[in-house]
Amino acid sequence: MPLFLEEVTKAVVETAILGADGGKAAVSSVPPTSPTVPATLHASLMARLDRLGSTAKEVLQFGAAIGRDFSYELLAAVGQWTDAELRNALGRLVAAGLVFQREMPPRASFLFKHALVQDIAYSMLLLGLRRSLHGQIALVLEGRFPEVMQGQPETLAHHFTEAGLFEKAVGYWCRAGRQSLAKSGFVEAITQLTTGLRLIADLSDTRECKQQELELQIALAGALTVVKGYAHPEVAEASERARSLISETGRAGSITHFSVLRWLWAADFVGGKPKAALDHANEFLSLARSQPDPRVSATGHWLAGRVLLTIGDYAAATSHLEHAMVSYRAGEHLPFDPRLGADIGVTAVAAWALALWHRGYPDQAREAADEALRRARQLRHPHTLAYALLIIGLVAIAGRKTAETDEIANELVALSDEHRFAFFSGSGQIFQGWAWAQRGRGQAAVQRIREGFAAAEATGWRSHEPGFHGLLAEALALTGAIEEGLTVLADALVAAKVSGARGADAELHRLQSGLLRRLPSPERTEIEDRLHRALAIAREQGTRGFELRAAVGLAQLRRDQGRQGEARDVLAPIYSSFTEGFDTPDLKDAKALLEALQA
Repeated sequence: MPLFLEEVTKAVVETAILGADGGKAAVSSVPPTSPTVPATLHASLMARLDRLGSTAKEVLQFGAAIGRDFSYELLAAVGQWTDAELRNALGRLVAAGLVFQREMPPRASFLFKHALVQDIAYSMLLLGLRRSLHGQIALVLEGRFPEVMQGQPETLAHHFTEAGLFEKAVGYWCRAGRQSLAKSGFVEAITQLTTGLRLIADLSDTRECKQQELELQIALAGALTVVKGYAHPEVAEASERARSLISETGRAGSITHFSVLRWLWAADFVGGKPKAALDHANEFLSLARSQPDPRVSATGHWLAGRVLLTIGDYAAATSHLEHAMVSYRAGEHLPFDPRLGADIGVTAVAAWALALWHRGYPDQAREAADEALRRARQLRHPHTLAYALLIIGLVAIAGRKTAETDEIANELVALSDEHRFAFFSGSGQIFQGWAWAQRGRGQAAVQRIREGFAAAEATGWRSHEPGFHGLLAEALALTGAIEEGLTVLADALVAAKVSGARGADAELHRLQSGLLRRLPSPERTEIEDRLHRALAIAREQGTRGFELRAAVGLAQLRRDQGRQGEARDVLAPIYSSFTEGFDTPDLKDAKALLEALQA
């Protein structure tokens, strides 16, 4: 190893130790004048370069400005050296052990053997020359290297930023952010888009700048939604700022406007404000009537249907979701547009599956769920797959399918942890806890559900709290914590009334009756009252799935009271209204109870 590289290696180790012990910056970002870098190292490199010659020194500095790795072709385009001068200088740098060479000129590329060498070489450039060089690199890349401009816009964004050419830089940061979003690089996208917004704040307040800021804010809202959660304050901030820019830029009714409404809808829906979310959905639908793109109409109907499922208007939700399906299939050949959120084909079919279960068609719900999951896997878009798994998990829980729920939950948690989807990870943990509870893992199940709540609530999540608290109450009951379970259910019903998210009310009342029956001194009148309310709410809301479950509970109570005829009268009509799903747990229980009542 050349002597200078020994010095560099020693400095790298010393810096790493200091960083671990004293919280110093990482090696690659430590300036040469930092006390963590020996002053002699900087002087040693300068002396070594002086011996290699001025051209080698200049080439190394230019390479350092380009990046950790740089190509012969780009160096030749940026510098003013002859081919012989450049080849000779690079040969000296390679022989000195400062850079590593791949292939031969003119296709050669070079890599700094240590980031510290790059840092020191870069620091030798005077500020004025440094800015000029970055500008030159950016313009050469833009004019002569289209593959870099198209495939690595963040590289041009960096060089234009360092050159102080902020208008050009902002455009490339926006392009880089969008490209990262398309590749599901959400964390990288947030950094890139935030950088663009920071720069645009220093530009003149022109219409063009506002339009560019609008695009950045929308893309940022989308990235933040996935990483930090739909209802996170930063998502709301980006969405509200984007909304204020819509009218200022004359973009009302554009796809940009629809994108903003989509994020505002998400913030309110997931934040536990379904009525406000429905207002956004209706505004979206109203604007969508003038749009030829069927994906826009499908998205509007899906937004409305999704909220209505949570509110508990299952008939209206089903109607909207049917329209979403029809609209989507009319434009099924159109490409996926991430500006409208997760793929509408997947989300529409998944929500349709949930609506079908509530309307009394469990087999069709299963088929729709399978279709949604198949579409999501084919698309290979992690955010869309996570959304599909979330809704399909709700369908599996509604159908009391323990093994399926556990499988979906495990995949959702793994996918979410891999891509840092905090909101989806929390939901997946709640699903896992419910499945564990059904398998007798009581205390572990309760703990897992509580962990899921904590993870999801950290993102501002509130949308499914009433129904999900019902899952927690179930788990608590299986551990014998009846009083605590009843408290959870009472709080959930109050929260549902306040927010308007009353789609789980029937199930919450049914669960209350079940827990009340397990008290040491159960009050029969109250137990029956809860079941009557569950049945009435289910019928009013149009959820035959919850109606059947409530009817089974009421029929069991009347049977135990010796009122077999009344028990049959409650259960037989709703059971006979089903035309499918007879192998599902709820319908099996209903059939077995009816047969026992007829014996």
